Amino acid sequence: MTKTVLRIDASARHTGSESRALTQRIVDRLAPTTVITRDLAVAVPAIDGDWLNANWTPEDQRTDTQRETLALSDTLIAELKAADTIVIGAPIYNFGIPATLKTWVDLIARAGITFKYSETGPQGLLTGKRAIVAITSGGTQVGSEIDFASGYLRHVLGFIRITDVQFVAADQLMVDADASHAKAEAALQALAA
Repeated sequence: MTKTVLRIDASARHTGSESRALTQRIVDRLAPTTVITRDLAVAVPAIDGDWLNANWTPEDQRTDTQRETLALSDTLIAELKAADTIVIGAPIYNFGIPATLKTWVDLIARAGITFKYSETGPQGLLTGKRAIVAITSGGTQVGSEIDFASGYLRHVLGFIRITDVQFVAADQLMVDADASHAKAEAALQALAA
């Protein structure tokens, strides 16, 4: 049974968004006790030089300004750690993920917190979590050679050690919306609560 879901919506649209509708249906199917909602359409600042300097300063040596600079990142990581299941609404924009979703990745992928470096390479630190990605597109077929979104998301989630990743795709909506919706419905019904 899923206790806590982190729902992340990356669509720039609030009304008429296929990915938002799909994430809602997934969350409803999971019927969690708690839902943490993160809407990335609300401004998420990109990392910059100040952020990098703060991140690489040892925690006990950070200034108040550096702590403030990392506050959103700390909050996003806390949300991720609190969740049993992460549901990500990821529309494909120009063959990849929305910039705000990439920014979220930049803010949560932090050495020593969500992954660490070892003699054998990086190791993710978030274990026992599941991710379900509601991926939508107008024309890009998920899994095709022009889909740079699903592979990236699978890789980056695996990098922080979330390896149980499932996709519910409503792709090629502008090609055949009925077939796309039927495919997403079948994937949705196959999800274990």
